[in-house]
Amino acid sequence: MSRPALPDDTELRDRVRGLDLDSKIRLLTGADLWRLPSEPRLGLSAVTMSDGPQGVRGTGDDPDETGLLAPAPSALAAAWDTGLAERLGELFAMEARRKGVDVVLAPVVNLQRTPVAGRHFEYFSEDPLLTGILAAAVVRGLQSRGVAACLKHFVANDSETDRTRYRARLDERTLREVYLAPFEQVLSEAEPWSVMAAYSGVEDGTVSAPMTENARLLREVLKGEWGFSGPVVSDWSATRSTAASAVGGLDLVMPGPDGPWGDALAAAVRAGEVDEQLVDDKVLRLLRLARHVGRLDEPGPAPVPAEPAQTPVPAEPAEEEFRLLRDVAARGTVLLRNQEDLLPLTPDGIRSLALIGPNAVAPYLQGGGSAYVPAVRTVSFEEGLRAALPEDVRLTVHRGGDARLRLPYASAELLADPDTGETGVRADHLDADGNRIGGEVHATGDWTTYDGFDSKTRRVLLRTVLTLTEPGTHRLEFGCSGRFSVTVDGEEVLAGDDGRGVELVLESSHNHPPLREIDVEVGPEGRRLALAVDLTVVDAGGYGRFVTAQLRHAPPGPTPYEEIAEAVAAAQAADVAVVVVGTNEEVESEGWDRTGLDLPGHQNDLVRKVIAANPRTIVVVNAGAPVLLPWADETPALLWAWLPGQEAGHALADILLGRTEPSGRLPWTLPTRAEDVPVPDARPRDGIVDYTEGVHVGHRAWDRDGLVPAFPFGHGLGWTGWTYESVTLSPTPVSATLPSPAGGDGLNLTVALTNTGPRAGREVVQVYLEPPQDGTDRPVRLLAGFTAVQAERGARVTAEVHVPARAFQIWDGEASAWRTPPGRYRLHVGRSSRDARLTAEVTVDDGCLRPAV
Repeated sequence: MSRPALPDDTELRDRVRGLDLDSKIRLLTGADLWRLPSEPRLGLSAVTMSDGPQGVRGTGDDPDETGLLAPAPSALAAAWDTGLAERLGELFAMEARRKGVDVVLAPVVNLQRTPVAGRHFEYFSEDPLLTGILAAAVVRGLQSRGVAACLKHFVANDSETDRTRYRARLDERTLREVYLAPFEQVLSEAEPWSVMAAYSGVEDGTVSAPMTENARLLREVLKGEWGFSGPVVSDWSATRSTAASAVGGLDLVMPGPDGPWGDALAAAVRAGEVDEQLVDDKVLRLLRLARHVGRLDEPGPAPVPAEPAQTPVPAEPAEEEFRLLRDVAARGTVLLRNQEDLLPLTPDGIRSLALIGPNAVAPYLQGGGSAYVPAVRTVSFEEGLRAALPEDVRLTVHRGGDARLRLPYASAELLADPDTGETGVRADHLDADGNRIGGEVHATGDWTTYDGFDSKTRRVLLRTVLTLTEPGTHRLEFGCSGRFSVTVDGEEVLAGDDGRGVELVLESSHNHPPLREIDVEVGPEGRRLALAVDLTVVDAGGYGRFVTAQLRHAPPGPTPYEEIAEAVAAAQAADVAVVVVGTNEEVESEGWDRTGLDLPGHQNDLVRKVIAANPRTIVVVNAGAPVLLPWADETPALLWAWLPGQEAGHALADILLGRTEPSGRLPWTLPTRAEDVPVPDARPRDGIVDYTEGVHVGHRAWDRDGLVPAFPFGHGLGWTGWTYESVTLSPTPVSATLPSPAGGDGLNLTVALTNTGPRAGREVVQVYLEPPQDGTDRPVRLLAGFTAVQAERGARVTAEVHVPARAFQIWDGEASAWRTPPGRYRLHVGRSSRDARLTAEVTVDDGCLRPAV
């Protein structure tokens, strides 16, 4: 799959050769957190990067800047729709151009190997083919508008626990067939302009090295065998060596301006440890990237797509952009269960609706970490339903208990600056000698990642007076990172001595520091508490300097059981109950892995009691990754709504009222019991994450082990029913020799099916390949292709599904090549990995695929 040299590489190479060594090396480390260095002698302007899996956050230069918040990648994957994915990529590009961003650090094509992975929501799927196809579509959309994608995290980076140090141990066949496969697919189909090397490393029996130093995978496979011509970018602060990473295939160290290259790399070149030709190649790759995104002055027309890139970009998001985000959220919603066709609701038959649940009150719209975007607007579930329901429908909202372990941040009306008496928390900035050199006042108790001080500040002292007037038991929580001391009325209640810098950022412990909770009894006369938090500034290198402090407070209030009782009474009195349960920012985020699959808090108890109170109950799961639903079989209607982004409320209303079909299909397997999960965790043991399951990832392992999930991979119902009538194969033999995973070789299937239900609908036709069990360890079934069709009620349609020859192949380690084992293969066509409606057979003989006789 090597690509031809770009047409003006010779001219670019001449430019590079004209630079001295130190000038070239200066270009290989970021200028700051998000920008690359410029070089006027090359005609090179600064290239700007931004995080982007769930939307383009921007560089943070404007602290008030907002952006479009899309549904999480797993929600997009649930739509099984390449056209929709490409349109979302185009939208990301428009948003990037609006913010002056040239490179979006997305998509993420790591696999959902275990459901407890912290970034599970940020990945597309547990399946390599589905992941690769949809990620390629996002890349095409982005780059069609002249904005670069950065494919990440290369490779086998599927755990957040100790993520900067662990090695993924897996054999070469598993690496090739599973974890490299989506990267190869995207490179073949969409040619991303940059790739990010992961924090973690790979141990595959040949090499054991961090990915930033893995010459075999970066230089031999990615750049050599696959012909990737762009730069390999380090994950932020992932580069720990000079010569080893330079020789290993890394091209750009981020962030900057500091790092292990610079003068040290120049010295390594002069000492003969690193060939200067490698440096030249790195600069050339950066210039190619700059040319793609229009940051390189050069004679002749730029080779980026001219027409889309010239389209004017509105200064503010337009209504059609909101509409697309709404469509993605709605169409990715999966209808898991719909007894007696409870859904869709008929608005004229509803007089009252009870909206219930912790996530009904506080929807979880996006995951934490790199995916975070400060949204330009958010539409809650309550707002969306209120706007969609007739005015005479009574809508009530009830939390039914808080699912969060942490208390809310202390609110402004309770806090007072001890010096002035005005509202808020005072921050005094202190130098190395303890002298005050600045300060400001914050309204609330949230001082997470506070960096509003100058370079001379060594400590930040927070002080406030908390006034509690409501009699009863108040709960206070204090959380800080690094070195700190917390006092209440002069008595120390919490202290820390963590001297780490950048490691605090990389494991996200500054976002969710350990908490100390204390109870305060308040009588009728009230109580005033003097709070002080003394924080040492954390120096996190390219991430900047900051402190973290959280002051949290909960007044006396009803117990969770009292809230559940209130919600149940409301459900019993309503025509319809909609219960929204799920995860929250404490559960799903970059930086840590989950410890289990249970819904947090008392949500299971809430659901069961509401179902018992009202037989017209719809349960909506607002979560990105699997959670256990022990009441699933009791639920009249069950929807999986993911982390739906800013248009959450409108999208849910569209689904409930039948305006949009929930045509999503699960991109992963939902377990019934935690003990059934094939890979229950990915915690390193002695620094190693061992991929003992081999090629049996996700639904393949469920099939291998003969386990029954709650809902299988690919499952989803929609508004109508389908009858699968026939399947035919391409009539002539096609070669099984494969030049690329997206090549034209393979099989074409024509599937005839009829919409036999009461409504128009969309059907995802899925094809699973069952290879011969000839002694080679192969999956029982694997996803080999899919497509979607739409039809009116009663209409007959045909679906054309391409099954690439790669689906039949295995990696032959001895030959270092792909091989197609001979034998009889069975193709299952149907609605999920466990719901086959039609079967066809082919044989492989003499390297060719033929319909079985």
